[in-house]
Amino acid sequence: MAEFDQVKLLAARYRAASERPYLASALYSLTVVPSDGVPTMAVDRHWRCYVSPAFVAATSVPELAGVWIHELAHVLRDHHGRADRLPAADQRDRSRVNVAQDCEINDDLLADGLTLPQGRMEPGLFGLETGRLFEEYLAQLPPSVVCSDCGSGAHGAAGEWEVTGDRGGVRPVEADALRRHTAEAIRAHQRNRGSLPAGWRRWADQILEPVVDWRRVLAGAVREAVAWAAGAIDYTYHRPSRRTAALRGVVLPSLRRPLPVVAIVIDTSGSMGEDDLAAALAEVTGVLREVGVGGNRVTVLACDADVHTAARVTSARQVSLAGGGGTDMRVGIEAALALPERPGVVIVLTDGFTPWPEAPSSARLVAALIGADPPPPPAWVEAVRVPRIAGA
Repeated sequence: MAEFDQVKLLAARYRAASERPYLASALYSLTVVPSDGVPTMAVDRHWRCYVSPAFVAATSVPELAGVWIHELAHVLRDHHGRADRLPAADQRDRSRVNVAQDCEINDDLLADGLTLPQGRMEPGLFGLETGRLFEEYLAQLPPSVVCSDCGSGAHGAAGEWEVTGDRGGVRPVEADALRRHTAEAIRAHQRNRGSLPAGWRRWADQILEPVVDWRRVLAGAVREAVAWAAGAIDYTYHRPSRRTAALRGVVLPSLRRPLPVVAIVIDTSGSMGEDDLAAALAEVTGVLREVGVGGNRVTVLACDADVHTAARVTSARQVSLAGGGGTDMRVGIEAALALPERPGVVIVLTDGFTPWPEAPSSARLVAALIGADPPPPPAWVEAVRVPRIAGA
């Protein structure tokens, strides 16, 4: 293997993260793997970034910074997951798929002022419009096009130089959380500092603004349950009643409307696959946003046949998932109801293959049922069906 200038490569990543801070967390989640087998840089499904030492030596730091962001874009945009859904004939033509994906990415990177090495693929080389998805470019490309292999994190097919397994990489659940965090950072950057390329804005909107009906149904169920739990149920003298002025010498209390406490129970049993857990974790951010309560009002519990973690959170990134055994969501619901601050709303994210409590409690119970055909819960449980997702 040629001498590897790791300092130069990491300096380029630091430059990319400093100039585009909304990508920093995702950039630093990529694991560097030096390899003479890859021609330039590439990324696999598990966010491992393979780097040619010779390419690093021959490439300037500004160009390396651009390539860092290019490879990151493949996994952020779930190119491998989308490639898996292509017709079989297209999947076999992985070089052409890679070219189409590079066209989707590079027009945004060039519009953002990034410097990329010579030989890059972009829509203009083929007389195509900018701002399209790779699936659209794929149908319009010439039959025989070739580009540098960006790895299984792009076209989905593992190269001989790729490490097997997911050890040392990013798991699907973590990748989904990174996508959502990056999309939120893009939104914040756009609000505070100005415009971004259309492709990044569109991608963030797709991640953060789901368009399918079940999410609106879930949000509505959560809002209704929270409104029910936050009803005026107690009196306080901190704010006297308006009727006090009419009664001399008498101070009347007023009704107070407390913020509800919400518990989210996530099914981490063996029947929940990684895509199911990714779907569940993705919903935590949405629930936190829809609840609209202040910090430290939401507790997330990871449960299979036992409760493994329980913690108050303000972000999905703070959620720790553990389990993998049998399934009994009754244990998680009981633990939620036994919290020091009893929740008014309990939301259970599960595939539905679990026993349920025999009778309703004083808390409102909402079940988000993940999967194609989950068994129904008892009639008194508010149920919303959540389709399986792969990535985001």
